[in-house]
Amino acid sequence: MTCLAVLGAVNHEPLLCKEGLGEVDRDLPHPHPPLTKGRELNEVTMISTADKFTTLRMAKAVARINASPMTVSLCKNGKSPKGNAIEMARAAGVLAAKKTSELIPFCHPIPLDHIGIDINCKKNAIEILAEATAVSKTGVEMEALTAASVAALTIYDMLKPIDKNISISRIKLIEKRGGKSDFVHNHTWKLKAAVIVTSDSRSSKRNKDTTGPIIRNWLNELGFKTGATVITPDNRKEIRDALTKYCRSCDLIVTTGGTGLGPRDVTAEATRTVIDKEISGISEAIRSYGQKRTPFSMLSRGIAGIKGKTLIVNLPGSPRGVKESLNAITPGILHAFEMIKGKGH
Repeated sequence: MTCLAVLGAVNHEPLLCKEGLGEVDRDLPHPHPPLTKGRELNEVTMISTADKFTTLRMAKAVARINASPMTVSLCKNGKSPKGNAIEMARAAGVLAAKKTSELIPFCHPIPLDHIGIDINCKKNAIEILAEATAVSKTGVEMEALTAASVAALTIYDMLKPIDKNISISRIKLIEKRGGKSDFVHNHTWKLKAAVIVTSDSRSSKRNKDTTGPIIRNWLNELGFKTGATVITPDNRKEIRDALTKYCRSCDLIVTTGGTGLGPRDVTAEATRTVIDKEISGISEAIRSYGQKRTPFSMLSRGIAGIKGKTLIVNLPGSPRGVKESLNAITPGILHAFEMIKGKGH
């Protein structure tokens, strides 16, 4: 029996691979269990973004300052008692956006790529438009709102000596893009899916299937119609036959197991004999997502491709590996079915 031991960075306990350098077991105890587990609903907590993927995020917020026409005119010409209010507000808004996580307790620190502050003077009002952009796991709406708010407060502070009736009447988010919901499409057709578990121990009932139910729940949440889970041994012909059978009736086939380096890990090889086109981007996304969470993801050899109009995706054989893989491909994988039907990007 060949084993690989890696010392944990925190408690120096060995982390072990499966026998024979097969699929890596990702379901080892986490060195730092989430502290928020089991909290009451009325307790405050910071929401974890650990399972999210990064996308280009953008948000816009506006703030309105009401002032007399004379005050607005002085502000526009940079003649307030404290100097150029517009330029100071623009700088203050940019600085505030960068400090959002220090001002709002549960905001995540975000490396912002751009903050834009536009200030327009109207007859009896000054309008501020703040735009925040970042490639991030979480949205930037709070950064945009904070920028608009502090820019408005800065103008208020600089103009209040000359206008006792000045007020801030509105701070509002007007646009937000880049979250997962932006990539979810409401399909008008019903999609069918099958789950194939490839495992010698599970097919012989020595071990209980723990990954099939995870995939089924995911499929149900996405609205797929799912039949029974099929469990096959790690046999290339049996896997190929199962794939071929369900390609005739399903839009999506998700396999789990048999993607490691062990002598019986043949799911990828069986899948290659069935598919017409390989979609390397899906498996690349899965490994990239997983590698940021475990150094063993690079050892997974799963592939993805299409046979006719059926999409086939190989996932690892551990529950944690399956969950991470599903996070990596959701919701982008749904767009594949529009492309398969000829609707393009």
